Amino acid sequence: MQPPSIPLGARVLNALGGAVRDLGVPLLPLDPEGALERARQETGLSDFGDDAFREGLERLLESAEREAALTTIGRMMVRQEVQRCLVNRLQLVDWRRRHPEIAEERIERPIMIVGQGRTGTTILHELLALDPRNRVPMTWEVEFPCPPPERDSHATDPRIEKTQRTLDQSERLIPDFKKIHRMGAQLPQECVRFMGYELTSILFSTVWRIPGYTQWALHEADMTRVYRAHREFLQHLQWRCPGERWVLKTPAHLWYMPQLIAEYPDARFIQTHRDPLKILSSMTSLHVVLRKMASDDIDVTEIAREWSTWLNLGYERSVDFRSSGALRDDQVIDMQFHRFVRDPLAGIRDIYAHFDLELEPRVASRMRAYIENNPDDRDGRHAHQFAETGLDLDEEREKVRRYQEFFDVPSEKVG
Repeated sequence: MQPPSIPLGARVLNALGGAVRDLGVPLLPLDPEGALERARQETGLSDFGDDAFREGLERLLESAEREAALTTIGRMMVRQEVQRCLVNRLQLVDWRRRHPEIAEERIERPIMIVGQGRTGTTILHELLALDPRNRVPMTWEVEFPCPPPERDSHATDPRIEKTQRTLDQSERLIPDFKKIHRMGAQLPQECVRFMGYELTSILFSTVWRIPGYTQWALHEADMTRVYRAHREFLQHLQWRCPGERWVLKTPAHLWYMPQLIAEYPDARFIQTHRDPLKILSSMTSLHVVLRKMASDDIDVTEIAREWSTWLNLGYERSVDFRSSGALRDDQVIDMQFHRFVRDPLAGIRDIYAHFDLELEPRVASRMRAYIENNPDDRDGRHAHQFAETGLDLDEEREKVRRYQEFFDVPSEKVG
């Protein structure tokens, strides 16, 4: 599980930037006030809305500066990502101020995919997006939500091409990433991406080594506020481009189910399950690749240990939540990975039947064709072994025993 090599030009830029910083020159500082001012200058706007987001901004940048061992490109990535979040935040607040009717949009009975990463959530989301009755947040409209998307131009908006160019640049930096996770401007995007506009999102921890920030986000952050903003973002997207029902997903929801259900008491849930050790092995490999974009200080076992802790917290919270009786039986369906990958369309039919939805034959045919044209190894095989994490298999298995027993999740051969 070796970190990938980045292109020569990127290595040269990192070396030059490192040399400048070694001379004491404050190259690309990560300061909150500077980030706020750059966003104001770019947009000509100044109202960021509720000031509570600033705690996340300060904690994120402090953690990135102190813990992430960023290269020059890494510092550029942090600044660009924070800039994107702040610019979008300013614009979203401005649109809502000028069009208060956006707040009247109703979000009713959304379907939430809440399984951990590497459990089939991505292909499940893509398949459900093929049903025109299902509204999903597309990557391009999450990246550039202002002005609000329009129904008539949703498939031809120029922001699609702009987003795809950005994704292609990332792929050139780490070309093997598409073997692990396919990206595309017109593919569904996760909630965790726009939860970042509150500067409170586990998304940032996937790309940078920021354990201090992650600890805060998982244990201390006000997620009630974040999920209120989550609803406001969906209202913004559907104002001029509505759908019959939202279909949303992110593994991050598992850590915050009480806050999520408080905001969406009528939500329906698809919880996907897979052997947690297989998930841990795959997630470790994924984040080794992601973090290489921003840092040369990559410790595979440290990454595995971090994600073991964070994933186990999600499993424990998941069992606690489901044990509490907070969800009715008709409000949630569990889906085992090994059954879903064997026959994805059968899994889709189970979901529609459970939620009393109609799966039209033409939609089922479209889904079947998509499955045939998008095998899991279309862009190459993602190879990983648990042994490469450096963790003790028996110890890790014991940590997840409660989760596996509660949800009847079978163990797999992990290597």
